Amino acid sequence: MCCGSFNLTMNKWGFMGHQKVLKIHNNHIVHAAWVRNAVLVRRVAAICWLVITLAGANAWAEQVDYGSFKTEDEANNIEIFQQASPAVVYVTNTQLQRDFFSLNIMEIPQGSGSGFIWDQQGHIVTNFHVIQGANRITITLQDHSEWEAELVGAAPGKDLAVLKIKAPLEKLKTLPLGDSKLLQVGRKVLAIGNPFGLDTTLTVGVVSALGREIDSITQRKIKGVIQTDAAINPGNSGGPLLNSLGQLVGVNTAIYSPSGVSVGIGFAIPANTVSKIVPQLIQYGRVYRPVLGIETATDNWIKRYQVKGVPVVRVQRGSGAEKAGLKGVRKNRLGDLLFGDIIVAVDNVPVRSNDELLTVLERHKIGDVVTVHSDRDREILEFKIELLAPE
Repeated sequence: MCCGSFNLTMNKWGFMGHQKVLKIHNNHIVHAAWVRNAVLVRRVAAICWLVITLAGANAWAEQVDYGSFKTEDEANNIEIFQQASPAVVYVTNTQLQRDFFSLNIMEIPQGSGSGFIWDQQGHIVTNFHVIQGANRITITLQDHSEWEAELVGAAPGKDLAVLKIKAPLEKLKTLPLGDSKLLQVGRKVLAIGNPFGLDTTLTVGVVSALGREIDSITQRKIKGVIQTDAAINPGNSGGPLLNSLGQLVGVNTAIYSPSGVSVGIGFAIPANTVSKIVPQLIQYGRVYRPVLGIETATDNWIKRYQVKGVPVVRVQRGSGAEKAGLKGVRKNRLGDLLFGDIIVAVDNVPVRSNDELLTVLERHKIGDVVTVHSDRDREILEFKIELLAPE
């Protein structure tokens, strides 16, 4: 088989001339010029297709009205915002201070945040840290009407508070309650609030993680927290976190940021926790958890002396703990303080701090009987204790 070779030429269009150039390739005779021509043809065809496509897209864009066109995701965002935003409120916290020179009493703004209408009785849910230390709280609704609010109840350990305003029924738009247990990492969530005082702002993101823990003002752990990359900035605290159905799935509470503004790591208290705490705050003004009937050492004291468990300081008279036989701190003949019982587990759940003890008790209701294991003089004892209502 032969192989011929001639000089190649280019015509004015850039294509190879029809020279008879033969090469042996994989035992096949290939005309090199024809191969190169075919490559160029394909490239030109691709460019033509791109030009035609862009021209068609531009023509379509000119014919479609942007005002009426929405993607499915955009339509969902708009619908949720329009339905939910009337329920979101602006919370202003002011404190009374005496002027140093005139001694006059003045109202000084201490901060602001967000909240949302819980029910048509005028209850407002927000974060405790938003209204902490307030002498006066003002609620601004979406129609810019202002209402003075009273504090109904607070749970600093959960960073939740309930306020109440006396507004007409037609102004009290509420949010549907969702199930935060159904959330999954990657699901869309929307946050509405008043960052930096910019009222009724919408941000959109996804659930970044579930089951986080953050510290409250009281240093108690808030468990099961939702992490999201929806922008949450100062002023968003207390506002709702919504799912793609517009249901409440969380209360925005904190951000992780070295600069103090959103870096894509925000946290929200799950709606299932909120739905359990808020009715207690409305009815009792505080978290209404069953008690053992004891006073315990502080967590700082436990850490300082590296105690393995929660020491019982005093047992209340008539309590379930007294009936079961738990003992508090006592003095010997020399006046030295001696430990009584150190609680190390409740219902076989290890307990190393007051936070962990309270977390276990919050899973129960009044009248339940729990199994308490304690360390008394290096001996592990077991007690059956009936939980009573708090005083």
